[in-house]
Amino acid sequence: MAVTATTTRPSTSASPSRAGAAAVTAALLVLAAALAVVDITQGTAAVGAPDILKALTGRADESDTAVVVASRLPRMTAGLLVGAVLGMAGAALQTVSRNVLASPDTLAVNAGSYFALALAAVTGLSLPLFASAGVAFVGGLAAAAVVLSLSGLGAGTVRLVLAGSALTLGLTAVTEGLLLLFPRETEGIYKWNQGSIAQNGFDGVLQTAPVAAVGLVGLLLLARRVDALALGDDAARGVGVPVRATRVTAVVLAALISTAAVTLAGPIGFVGLCAPALVRPLARRFHAFTRSRARLPLAGLAGAILVLGSDVLLRAVVPEDLSVAVPTGVVTSLVGAAFLIFMAARVKDSAEAESAERLRIRSRTVFAVTTAVLVALLVGLTIAAVLLGDTKLLLGDVLNWAQGQSGQAITFVLDTRVPRVLAALLAGAALALAGTLIQAVTRNPLAEPGVLGVTNGAALGAVLLVTTVPLAGSWSLAAGAFVGAAVSSLLVFGLAARGGFRQNRLVLVGFGMATGASALISLLIILTDPFNATKALTWLSGSTYGRTLPDVTPLAVVLALGTVVAALRRTELDLVSLDEDTPRLLGLNLGRGRLGFLVLGVLLSATAVAAAGTIGFVGLVAPHATRALVGRQHARVVPVSILLGALLVCTADLVGRTVIAPGQLGAGLMTAAIGTPYFLYLLVRSRR
Repeated sequence: MAVTATTTRPSTSASPSRAGAAAVTAALLVLAAALAVVDITQGTAAVGAPDILKALTGRADESDTAVVVASRLPRMTAGLLVGAVLGMAGAALQTVSRNVLASPDTLAVNAGSYFALALAAVTGLSLPLFASAGVAFVGGLAAAAVVLSLSGLGAGTVRLVLAGSALTLGLTAVTEGLLLLFPRETEGIYKWNQGSIAQNGFDGVLQTAPVAAVGLVGLLLLARRVDALALGDDAARGVGVPVRATRVTAVVLAALISTAAVTLAGPIGFVGLCAPALVRPLARRFHAFTRSRARLPLAGLAGAILVLGSDVLLRAVVPEDLSVAVPTGVVTSLVGAAFLIFMAARVKDSAEAESAERLRIRSRTVFAVTTAVLVALLVGLTIAAVLLGDTKLLLGDVLNWAQGQSGQAITFVLDTRVPRVLAALLAGAALALAGTLIQAVTRNPLAEPGVLGVTNGAALGAVLLVTTVPLAGSWSLAAGAFVGAAVSSLLVFGLAARGGFRQNRLVLVGFGMATGASALISLLIILTDPFNATKALTWLSGSTYGRTLPDVTPLAVVLALGTVVAALRRTELDLVSLDEDTPRLLGLNLGRGRLGFLVLGVLLSATAVAAAGTIGFVGLVAPHATRALVGRQHARVVPVSILLGALLVCTADLVGRTVIAPGQLGAGLMTAAIGTPYFLYLLVRSRR
């Protein structure tokens, strides 16, 4: 009797649960249909609902029919398809990784596809859509494989997202470098990367739909095994599920359908993250949605509503002439970035990176020798940076220029080159010092201005000022960058402060902030200067091109101030970087000291961005390398870190403007190529 009771009890509640699930599904279908109807009525052409009805019944003018059939219906269909595909891909990835933050965006699938397509475009080959989908699939799958192999798939971990976000930054930097080097071959790729469901006919949809259908059917056939994985690897093996094969197959299928969406519409940001999150509360309420065969289609439906809803909202709020230029992906990226920040602030992850650097002690001799070597290298590098470039000079030319006795050609070269060298040196030193201060205050080895979104916030403030006040001066630009950095840092540190700046929470909130700021920067570029994206990309890639001595002056002043403050308060920095209790026991006002150092770090980052554009990972690499060389005492860390930061950025700037001269690569792209592998290495080491 007991067995009968337990077996019949679920059946008594199954009917209400199924009825509720059916009602929810029907409501979502109605909402998606309503959004689809509204979407096809929006546009710049004066074609309203009656005209659309006539076009669909064959009674409209040829011009109205062309608008509906060639533009609006394909756009609406693409929105439904892309949203459904990304929603299901995100749900599958979150299930197999047991990670609520996993998605095609956070696993670098979109960034890998973007890089692969840009690399293919550089060759000059004109690929059909199907071949482009294959290239994007290979790139996205390779990126996802790197992230999964580096981060692991343990339940509750956020390292997978950290690795994916870092790899996204690196791949995006390299891709932007390709766009700058090969502007003709990659024409249009930057705008495509913002993600737009606009279509010219049904050709793209019809060619992408079969690929997406194969992937979706494969995920549905794999649903029972995926459900077993959610119980844990041991439980899945106990019921005969091949864990590794199932996980790999699910990731490959998710990458396949994600890249199909990327090929059709470009990266539509964070739909794969948000759609499963919207479905999750429904799965807790209705038992029918706990199984993947029901939850995956529901996530797809939620994704379609997100994409079409974003498109409808965009064209309802933004004037018609501007809404055409704004890609749908920018809107979804903004929404997704806010959602990522919200989720990251709630994530509980007790894993803290244990650092062997706490026990490392270096002698004074090591510190003195290291400092002397770095000073010598910096002097030699500075001389080389001044002499080398598209025009090679001699020391005698520099001496004559300094005395005002050089010729016109030499004077022009040095008048433009010396400020560039100074900007690179000072920006590197400022970012390294900012990273040192932020890592000490947060006691987080992964923290640095670029990773935490402070650099992107400063870039947003500077771009906003440049686009609204084109004649703004150096101090005004620095002020705009500081305001942007201050706002982003207040949000990041404020949300992450709960629980004492937990390592993973702080970095994830920072990545979300960086993503949102990047989306806003793209929006500004598209709306204010759509035909001059190369200029904006050059500045955002960390280029010192066109810098003058007045541009460098604010940075020099702030760096001098920061160096003096850090030197005078070096003991306080040592105490703050230890733990929460020791500073308080010694009578130190921990809150005020921490705030002061953070404000100084933000100010250094903002002025560096204003002077040299966005340069990432310097504040991560320089302090780590410094502590490995001279230990953890800030009396030694501060000067050595400043020297290393200056060396790193000046070297990157020199290589970027000489190796492919007369072409140039920004220093930010070069440092990203160095910093991304180092960040991933730190993740692997901390996991061990």
